[in-house]
Amino acid sequence: MKKTLAMLLSAAMILAVAAGCNNTASNGSDDTSAPAASGAQASSAAETSDAPTLGKKTFTVGFDAEFPPYGYQDDNGEYVGFDLDLAAEVCKRNGWELVKKPIDWDSKDLELGSETIDCIWNGFTINGREDAYTWTEAYVDNSQVFVVAADSGISTKADLAGKTVAVQADSSALAALTDEEDNDENLALKDSFAELMEVADYNTAFMNLEAGAVDAVAMDVGVAKYQLESRGDQYVILDEVLAAEEYGVGFKLGNTELRDAVQKTMNEMADDGTFMKIAKTWDLEDSVVLGK
Repeated sequence: MKKTLAMLLSAAMILAVAAGCNNTASNGSDDTSAPAASGAQASSAAETSDAPTLGKKTFTVGFDAEFPPYGYQDDNGEYVGFDLDLAAEVCKRNGWELVKKPIDWDSKDLELGSETIDCIWNGFTINGREDAYTWTEAYVDNSQVFVVAADSGISTKADLAGKTVAVQADSSALAALTDEEDNDENLALKDSFAELMEVADYNTAFMNLEAGAVDAVAMDVGVAKYQLESRGDQYVILDEVLAAEEYGVGFKLGNTELRDAVQKTMNEMADDGTFMKIAKTWDLEDSVVLGK
């Protein structure tokens, strides 16, 4: 009798467990799908998934982490800079999370093409790249210049003949010296150098300049001014400009929707004075062209 009763109780327990498991699955604890939306809810969800700007949660900015004052790593290990501050404000106003992604400058096109970044925002020159990216409007007027030691005796571009000049790889300064289209003057200038030395970044370029391994550095004027401010009167910028250029935010070719959302926000920042306020904190107010 006891044995029969035990068997009946055991069977009842098994049935109860099985029913509980089936009930759990039907209630969705193992099923990650949400209840079906209807009407306007379903339509809104579809629009969000199809529209990267409307449904965007993060905004990933690709930048060179050794390009002050636009983007770099400070003494505390934080990524800071003018362009990163601008991007942070754009994200704040759109409800996006800013993701700062340092990249190798030589790999910027691969990063953008594979969509591991949403844009290149880091002192990125528009001139000569107009058809390679989808751009915002220019927001900073930038020129390519030469930096030399103050006691070098070099005061003009002509004095660079027979000298070794450093330049960052894949930079606007390099393009200004090597592009063959309508560039006879700069090509002749480059040919007059003893050597045009490509380096990975401008910190390396200045190390070479300090060591006497190079006689000059060709670079962006904003970066040059930042470097000179931290080095006293040891170096000077030549008065003659290598090339006049402008910075913009570069997106993957064809990504006009995200570009337009960023441009709209930047225009609002220019109109309400926030853009210039951020520029002043980096001593770049004289270079701003957006909204002028």
